[in-house]
Parts: sequence; structure tokens; C-alpha cells
Amino acid sequence: MTEITFKGKEFVYNHHLAVPFRPLVPHEVKGIGPVGFDGNIIVHGDNLHALKALLPLYAGKVDCIFIDPPYNTGNEGWRYNDNVNAPMIQEWMVANAIGTEDGLRHDKWCAMMWPRLRLLHEMLSENGSIWITLDDNEVHRARGMLDEIFGEDSFVGQLAWQKRTSRENRAVLSPSFDHILLYSKALKDTWKLRRNLLAPTEGGTAIPTMTRVASGPRFPSQLRAAATTRSTRSRRRPG
Repeated sequence: MTEITFKGKEFVYNHHLAVPFRPLVPHEVKGIGPVGFDGNIIVHGDNLHALKALLPLYAGKVDCIFIDPPYNTGNEGWRYNDNVNAPMIQEWMVANAIGTEDGLRHDKWCAMMWPRLRLLHEMLSENGSIWITLDDNEVHRARGMLDEIFGEDSFVGQLAWQKRTSRENRAVLSPSFDHILLYSKALKDTWKLRRNLLAPTEGGTAIPTMTRVASGPRFPSQLRAAATTRSTRSRRRPG
């Protein structure tokens, strides 16, 4: 299997194991209903520490994970702040915010993502899936890390989602689309069998959905695949 390489990988490879477990402290005034960890919860804090705190409760139990990490465009102002016991990583922690002029910004991004992806892999159930939004800056490096952590066979697909419909003439190519990476511990064919599908109607030809008209109420509608025809016009060359 092809492995991705980046500076600092040897220091962060097992860093998720060194992150201490921290207790989750409930805040009654910010919650709704009885305090408990068996329902919906919002965790405030460093996401690496939050994942490690949630691991004892949810290891191998999460069916769907969605993350929206920094795209690492160089304009987000994020800093590397994982306390890894290595001199090079310690220098990263006191450096300025990561910008386009930072020659190690891609290495820092990979080093930041690696332990989080390791923990997310542990939390995912055997038939669960993880969805990650990224743009062209890091999507290829993310795939390299995910292939190594989850396994190449766990790659389900790379989806394109249209983030804008207006024209952008300032760029070389108009950045109209971003990416969604989809991985699952289950093999692709197994995940396909166990994914949630929209149930067809009795006739088997329609899928019920909800449609909003203008600002009015929602009402059920039927979406059908209609056959289309294209009219063609033949031209005869002048003889």
C-alpha cells in the first residue's frame, strides 16, 4: 500500500494514544432536559481532546461522522496547537498563524489531521461512514491519509458539491465545486447494501420527497424519471 509522507509524521503517528482522557463536565444551564451523555450532546473545547473524551462512550458505535476541517487555503489564520513531545512540533506551536507563505503549511495540516482521523476511525462502527468536505488545497493529501488509516478498500467515493453558481473571473478556473470524501469501514459493496435508502412507493417507480414552494409549507411530491427525447435536424450539403 502506498503511504503518504509529511514532515512530523513520525512524531504524530501515535499521538492519539498519548492524548490524555479528559472527563466531560456537563453545564446544566446550557442544556435542555436532564443532564446525561446518552442523548444529543455538544462538546465545547479542543476537538482532539473532545474526541478522546468521547471515545470511551462511543468507540465503534458511531454510524455517521461529518467533519468540516480547515481547507488550509492560507487565509484562515489557524495555528498548529497539538502538544506533541518533539522539538520540531514545539516550534510549530509558537509560530505565527499559518499563511500562504508558510512552506510547511501542508505538513502542519497533515500533522494536525492525522491523530484526529485515527480517533475518528476508532469511533466509527463497522458499517458506519465518514464524510469530509474539502477543496482542492488538501483533498488529495486527505485521501492519502484516509487510504492509509482506513484502508484503500474503505474508499466509497469522492463527491462534488456545487458551492456557488455565480461566475468568478478572477481565478484561473472558477472554483464552483468542492469535494466530499466518503469512507466506510465496511467494504464498498457491503456499505451499499446497508446504507439508508429512500423507500419507493407501492408502484416502485416514484420516490416520496418533500418539496418547498416559495415560502409556503412543505408537501409531499413524487419524483419520477421521465424519458426525454432530443429532436435532431439533418442538414444536406449543397450539391
